[in-house]
Amino acid sequence: MTREATGAPVRVVQITDTHLFRDPRAALLKLNTQYSFEKVVELMAAKEENIDLILATGDIAQDASVEAYLRFGDAMQSFQAPFYWIPGNHDRRRVMESLDQYQDAFTNLVSLSNWQVIMLDSSVVGEVHGNLSERELIHLEQSLQAAQSNPQIEHCLVCLHHNPVPGSAQWMEGIGLHNDKAFLAIIDRFEFVRAVVYGHIHQELDFTRNDVRFFCTPSTCIQFKPEVTEFSLDEVSPAYRWLNLFEDGRIESEIERVTGYEFEVDHTSKGY
Repeated sequence: MTREATGAPVRVVQITDTHLFRDPRAALLKLNTQYSFEKVVELMAAKEENIDLILATGDIAQDASVEAYLRFGDAMQSFQAPFYWIPGNHDRRRVMESLDQYQDAFTNLVSLSNWQVIMLDSSVVGEVHGNLSERELIHLEQSLQAAQSNPQIEHCLVCLHHNPVPGSAQWMEGIGLHNDKAFLAIIDRFEFVRAVVYGHIHQELDFTRNDVRFFCTPSTCIQFKPEVTEFSLDEVSPAYRWLNLFEDGRIESEIERVTGYEFEVDHTSKGY
């Protein structure tokens, strides 16, 4: 029986900010990112039975190494679902694009049921902050226009790495999407945009702006403490997000955090 016949939602998993290194023994602020990533992947395998799509929303590698991307890709291929990735500020798109076995992981449009997923590259080489180039803004607008005239598409989900709205900590000012107003102006023109998902700020957020849900997903490694003035690490565990996309436009979403393990981090650090 088809998904349309049963009314089952599209199951999407978002994983972000894995910060893997060439050396799987390497650590970020004392935390072995390979270890924490593997624990999140194990949690996904235990919790998720029928994934339709995996979205990897940037900062996959801390050092933009081929080895890190290959380990990530190999882990995602263990799931019987397509995965797509977009670069974050620590990534290098040209390195990701050079991997022959993961050429299909770079796409900017995905259609599932009556939903369309639009992928955007907000990375700026050598910078922490994000910016959507004119090409990316045109892609966003034209994709939404095409979807609007397509009777088979009724809802849209937009993905990028950088936060297009302010984070919940004062020190994050300036590291998000710099042309956020241009991005939001386009989003606001299309009523069938249901949600925006992103990462970058290593926090769990779920709020509504102009009838659009905004989801920020925690990292699979270090977590940033919310509502603080200066850089500070949180004590909550690594996580991933799942989303159920229903035919009527409704979205269900939750964060799944790793339990039963201790993750040592450097709480004295003033940045990374």
